Formats: sequence, structure tokens, C-alpha cells
Amino acid sequence: MTDGLRTIHLVTTDESLAHSTRLAVEGLTGWNFASVQSVDALLERPPVASDVVLVDKWLRGQIVYELLRDMTGRMSGRTYLICDHADTGEAIARFCGANGVFRRPVSTRQLQDALEHSTPPKAALPSDTRGEIEELALPEQLLTDISGQPDESLVSALVDPETSLFNYAFLNYKLDEEFKRGKRFGQPLSCVMLGYEGQVEPLVLSQLAGIFLLASRDTDILGRFDESSFMFLLPQTGAEGAGIMAKRVAEEAEREGLCDLVGDPIVLSVGIACTPHPGILQREDLFRGARQAFLSARGKGGGVVAAR
Repeated sequence: MTDGLRTIHLVTTDESLAHSTRLAVEGLTGWNFASVQSVDALLERPPVASDVVLVDKWLRGQIVYELLRDMTGRMSGRTYLICDHADTGEAIARFCGANGVFRRPVSTRQLQDALEHSTPPKAALPSDTRGEIEELALPEQLLTDISGQPDESLVSALVDPETSLFNYAFLNYKLDEEFKRGKRFGQPLSCVMLGYEGQVEPLVLSQLAGIFLLASRDTDILGRFDESSFMFLLPQTGAEGAGIMAKRVAEEAEREGLCDLVGDPIVLSVGIACTPHPGILQREDLFRGARQAFLSARGKGGGVVAAR
């Protein structure tokens, strides 16, 4: 800036957020405000090291967490994600390269606190080399590899402690990301819900997780949905491929002789929904289709049901 002031840049398509953030910045001494509607526009004149970048989580038409990863190391300023009040995305935002989060609407106090307790800009994140990993890697191991060093707070935020699969919060984020990616590039995406009746011992949960991992590819996202059900996201996979995986998992669980707490054999119920599909226009439609198919399978006493 020619006036010697540092700048807080906001990337948003929300005019009300831009207005409220401008007012918050006006309450600071020594700071200018600038707003753009895309990261590409921001990078036309990249921020300097002393600047701060705020990115709206609900940036229209963008996969925001992916943008955060791309921005890390390409800019010298600090980057923060703006979330809703009840949002739980701070660990994910940091995982993707941001320095932290702000709660919507941005206030002068939030800005002051962040600037007073600021952390240095992050270095570029390493490229994704999961396809080169030869040995089976649990999600928590992948997180450690990506971060470069063990980060127990990150693992606990994203991983289910009993199975070492991803937890519900991270599944929700990945469902949004993968649905947008598939829609943008015209690639199929399958959502698989799988579960059993009753309760099982921790050892059985661990054995099930191992079966899931062995039946999956390194690009699949495997997570625990609730106490007795799981959700898988299978990128670039249609109904036939998802059905093959589901059958493989069910057969292996039966072969292992896994039982519940009362000694009855575990019977798996599986529901599958896939996109592109004329009835699936939003990520909620994809989830709802898989969930309803899963409940239908469970009502039939197990097996695999694909949404129509």
C-alpha cells in the first residue's frame, strides 16, 4: 500500500460480511481493508508479509479448504478462515494451512486478539503422496505424515479414537468437498453407509476397521458415523464399484466370525447412493439416498441395497 498501512484482505462473495468486516477493520489503528470475490483476484496483487487474509468459508462456488491448502506457501501473509458461530472447523482449517479461524460476524475485538497473538505464516504444505505409500496407513498416520510431525490435537479432532477412522465432523467436511469436486469435473462419487445391530467390543471395532481399510483404495474416505454405523466416500466410483466393495467387506466380516456382545454373529447392512443421478442435486441428497438405502437393508435383516 502506498500509504504505509498494513492491509486486511477479505475473500468473500457475501456483501453483508464484507460490510461488517470493513467496519471492524475501521476500528483498528494502522490497518486498511480490501475485499475481493476470489482467491485468483487476490493473487493478482499478492499480500505482503505484514498483511492478513480472511477467507469466507461459504465462498460461493469454491471448495474453501482446498483453496486454503493451495494458498499456503504461495503468500507471505497470515490466513484465517471465517466460520459460523457453531462451526467446529478450526482443526480442519489449521490442517489445511490456515493460521486460525474467525467467527462470523468479524469484530474489531477478534481482529485485535488475533493480531496480538499472531503466529507466523505457514510454509507450503507437502504434496499429496498417499498413492506412494506401500503399507496400510490409518487416517491418524496420514495426518502425522502430512503435518510433518505428530500432532495429537489434530488427530483427536479428526479421528474416531475407537476405530482410528475419520470422525463425523471430518466426514461432513469431506462429503461437501468430494460432492463439489465430482460435480465440477463430471466424475462419479459413491456414498456408502454400513452398520450392524447391537453393540460390540472394542476389539471387534478394531477388526472391522481393518477390514474396511483392506477393502478400500488410498483415495477412499472411511469414517465412523455413529456408534454402530460407518460412512464411506468413494471418489470416481459408480454403483457397480461401490457394490463390489460392500460385498467384499460383508464377506470378510462373516469369514472372520465377528460377533456382538451377546455372541450373535454380526450382520452388516449396506446402503449405497451414487452421483451423477437425476435425483441427486445436492450433497444432502446423496447422503439421504445412502441413509434410506441403509435403513431399508437393515429392515430386511441385512444385505446391500442401492438407492434408485
